[in-house]
Amino acid sequence: MDQPMDIRAIMKHLPHRYPFLLVDRILEMVIDQKVTALKNVTINEPFFQGHFPGAPIMPGVLIVEALAQAGGVLAIKSIPQCNEGTLMYFMGLDQVKFRKPVVPGDQLILEVRIVKKRGQGAQIERNRQSRRSGGRRSRSYGNF
Repeated sequence: MDQPMDIRAIMKHLPHRYPFLLVDRILEMVIDQKVTALKNVTINEPFFQGHFPGAPIMPGVLIVEALAQAGGVLAIKSIPQCNEGTLMYFMGLDQVKFRKPVVPGDQLILEVRIVKKRGQGAQIERNRQSRRSGGRRSRSYGNF
């Protein structure tokens, strides 16, 4: 297992920057296998201004983007031809389901596993949990 990564280390591997960098910390990573990452969801996120005023919900496409970013870090660390600064592209999405909304105060736990490696790419499977202050968790899952 690799050491956890803070935001500075993540920024060495991903080209995204605020407000579009959606991974705050890598909690656990096993090269060639899986990564578990964290996104703290706060009311200060710019998308909450319009989605939706009075009932803020994190857009599903941004949850998927956060999962893709976590998967990008894993892919860059797992594919020998890749290094810091390599661009990884999100190429497809299958069977995505969102069980409960993600709201300010939640922590997204992003879990991504490599299913298959091909050349300079990888097929990954992902899962996310939303931790809430009351201990409830919600999940979404699928392949991309």
